[in-house]
Amino acid sequence: MKSSRTLGLVMIAPAAIMIVLFFLMPVVLTAVFSMTNMTTATGISGGVYQIAPNSLIALKSAIPDIAAEMAEPRYTIDDAGLKAIGGLGLAPGIAAELRAKHTGEVFTARRDVERMIKDLAERPSTREVKQISEQFNRSVLNTRFDSKEQLFSSLDSLGFKLTPEQKETVARVTYTGWTWTTDNFSRMATSPDMARVLFNTVLYVALVLMLFNVGYALLLAILTHYMPPTPASIFRGIWLLPRITPVVIYVMLWKWLAWDSGFISILMGKFGYPPKNYLLDNAYNAWLFVVLINGFIGASMGMLVFSSAMKAIPKSQFYASEVDGASRWQQIRYIILPQMRWPILFVTCYQTLSLLASFNEILLATNGGPGNATEVWALSAYHTALRNYAGNLEYGLGAAMALVLVVIGVAMSLLYLRVFSYGTLVAKPLIED
Repeated sequence: MKSSRTLGLVMIAPAAIMIVLFFLMPVVLTAVFSMTNMTTATGISGGVYQIAPNSLIALKSAIPDIAAEMAEPRYTIDDAGLKAIGGLGLAPGIAAELRAKHTGEVFTARRDVERMIKDLAERPSTREVKQISEQFNRSVLNTRFDSKEQLFSSLDSLGFKLTPEQKETVARVTYTGWTWTTDNFSRMATSPDMARVLFNTVLYVALVLMLFNVGYALLLAILTHYMPPTPASIFRGIWLLPRITPVVIYVMLWKWLAWDSGFISILMGKFGYPPKNYLLDNAYNAWLFVVLINGFIGASMGMLVFSSAMKAIPKSQFYASEVDGASRWQQIRYIILPQMRWPILFVTCYQTLSLLASFNEILLATNGGPGNATEVWALSAYHTALRNYAGNLEYGLGAAMALVLVVIGVAMSLLYLRVFSYGTLVAKPLIED
């Protein structure tokens, strides 16, 4: 018994590893990234502290006085400047006097440091004063610091006296890396654009699922069920073409149909209508094509599942119903549909999850247009995290949007299991052994 259990664990180990690596880990990493503000600007690794022009603008609204001082250079009498003076070929007493009397002094304006240099015992010329003062020119602008300690040490050396609150503000604004945050979820909850995208997603999933992936697929399965075997197989094979055709070629065929130089424009031109791009002409046309493009793909899978399930229904039930004088509609209503609950549950769950996560066809057909009219949640997450017009890819926000899809998918699956009475479907038969 023990050896059998060990063998079973060994046999199932590769599948368990695959599940963890390719199913659980992506979800976990998505959840982790969703709690960050990772973007192209922050990068995905640790950042540095830098008082750049954009951070200086942010500081001006929080601590305007300090920000104004940071924008201006300061002059500090330090060892680096004194060493540089030695290479200017000036009188040796200048550097010695500066080291002895003024080391560590900070001047907020150039005229102040030059006035001090002019008062030295060696009395350097005006040109030499300019040269000497330039050696002590110090600024924190655009300087990269690896830690807060280095940043504040540099600010202290330039005479900036910051309170703990001001230091926290400076550190937060000047940090160029990512941080942990829940702002992504707040943005999604308050953004009107996100509400529109969510509505588009619900509309897209509901239309394609009910009209094609379940409704039309069930109709095709019933039609082929009553056809002779050979024509039925040919018919099902034709409906599989949208699914087995590469998605780029498949969408290109639809574009050829809808372009201003496509089949519809040529046909309508015969009746005096000017050519136009029916795919992107308006939101209603765009939605019509989006539903049709995705619906024809989804209907083929549902058709196969339902057809297989119908073949499992005992033929004796159909023969008996015909003897009793049942019509085709009565066979469908009282024999086929009651026994299709489990296949319908499977197709509904699977296709709902598939539609929530799919965006390839919409990306190639409309790219969410016209005017974001067909932008669904998965496509918006892709645009946000991996491709947008602004150039600053928001990895954290995109991950948060993907995580929302995971939560919605799990919730919808549980709802379907409740609606279709999954417990009843898998219950043990009442027939005793």
